[in-house]
Amino acid sequence: MSAASSAPHTPQPHGQQGLRIYDELIAVHAIMRRGAPLVTASFARLAGGEPVDVKALVGTARWLIEFVHHHHQSEDELFWPVLRDLFPAAVGELDRLTREHEALDAELETLSAAVDAIAAPASRADRAKMLEIVGRAALTALPSAERVDTILTAHLDEEEPVLLDLFPQVPDEDIVRLRKAIVRGAPRTGPHLVLGLMEDPDQAQGYAHMMSNFPAPVRWLKPVLLGRYRATKRALGEPAA
Repeated sequence: MSAASSAPHTPQPHGQQGLRIYDELIAVHAIMRRGAPLVTASFARLAGGEPVDVKALVGTARWLIEFVHHHHQSEDELFWPVLRDLFPAAVGELDRLTREHEALDAELETLSAAVDAIAAPASRADRAKMLEIVGRAALTALPSAERVDTILTAHLDEEEPVLLDLFPQVPDEDIVRLRKAIVRGAPRTGPHLVLGLMEDPDQAQGYAHMMSNFPAPVRWLKPVLLGRYRATKRALGEPAA
């Protein structure tokens, strides 16, 4: 028997996995906190007639909508049932967070419809349609993107203290199981946006933990993906850093 195998097992302190997944959650929240104003600012430029790559904006907005929806769907379907069972006193707070998810979903649907309306004329090679695109951006997409940003920010501000209190009390084995389920079901689209927003303007809390969850090819391609992220920002009309 080797020395390593004969050494006594030292269990991790209770709550360590809960604190880690909270950091990972904050990194995901940073992606959304940064992604929503990025999309909103680009719609504002488009509505003002500034040069914006409409295809890049449509793709980025659709990615953001999917990312936000999947994140709070994972919370409702995976996290909340565990937390409700462990912490009956927190059920009211979790129900409130779910209602906020539903309100955000309604606004995401409005934004999705606005993005689809912009994508339709943008798919045709007719420059005369740009006026229609600009009008749709000003009348529907920009106001909806602004509401998504406002609702999302307020919701995250409400949610984070609740989860900081609860996660460290969850048994580590439950956290590990939940993390595996979340990683397994995570969207595979937009890795350049995920990585870029976690680093821009600085590395988000939980960055290192999140990086360890990514598939090896994503980690290997990080320089390429960050280059693509910077190109996307330029296409959205973002000023150079």
